[in-house]
Amino acid sequence: MAEAWVWPAGLGLLGLLLGSFIATVAIRWPEGRSVARGRSECDACGRVLGPGELVPVLSYVAQRGKCRGCAAPIAASHPVIEVLGLAMGLAAGFAAPGWTGAAGAVFGWLLLTLAALDLRAFWLPNSLTGALAVAGLAIGFGPFAERLIGGLAGFAALWLVAAGYRRMRGREGLGGGDPKFFGAIGCWLGWQALPLVLLIACGIGLAAVLALRVAGNRMSGADRLAFGALLAPAAFVIWLAMV
Repeated sequence: MAEAWVWPAGLGLLGLLLGSFIATVAIRWPEGRSVARGRSECDACGRVLGPGELVPVLSYVAQRGKCRGCAAPIAASHPVIEVLGLAMGLAAGFAAPGWTGAAGAVFGWLLLTLAALDLRAFWLPNSLTGALAVAGLAIGFGPFAERLIGGLAGFAALWLVAAGYRRMRGREGLGGGDPKFFGAIGCWLGWQALPLVLLIACGIGLAAVLALRVAGNRMSGADRLAFGALLAPAAFVIWLAMV
């Protein structure tokens, strides 16, 4: 019985730690700041953080969401992304204990990184989307041919939608990274999963718009939604259903 908890616990802990890194990446990378060099520091005052200030989630709670040095608020995205990284690791470990679950967790954490960047800056970096696609072709789920077709079909489907919208409306309806991201998801899940991923993503988007309207936010056709951040949870849910 204890062995059943090894993979979920290990992947959950790793996801918690990676979630802290992902949250930092989402803030610093769009600003052109390095996340790979130097010690962790406050984004507001630049003070180097001590070990006690780097404990995921708990340090945020203990500091009441503020820097100990300058009292500037710490981005609430930090604990949220840390908890999501933990949840993805746990879910993958329980759904498929072993290396299949580890691969699923990697898939989830890459999705989380791209979703966080899209929410923060409406940006899906080609380098990271490409890494997602390559990893999917290498260690994805299902026959290789189906995943290769999924990569091509996913990209083509959203590229055609974007081109058609641009032709009819005279403006962009999808970001240039969305077709690449959808294709990368296809490299992991295969072409058969893509329609359901798209359906769930659209459902999440409609729910988000409805929630914003109920909260009093007026929405128009010119408002933007980070579509990559809708595709990401849909893709991970479909993976969980597949294993």
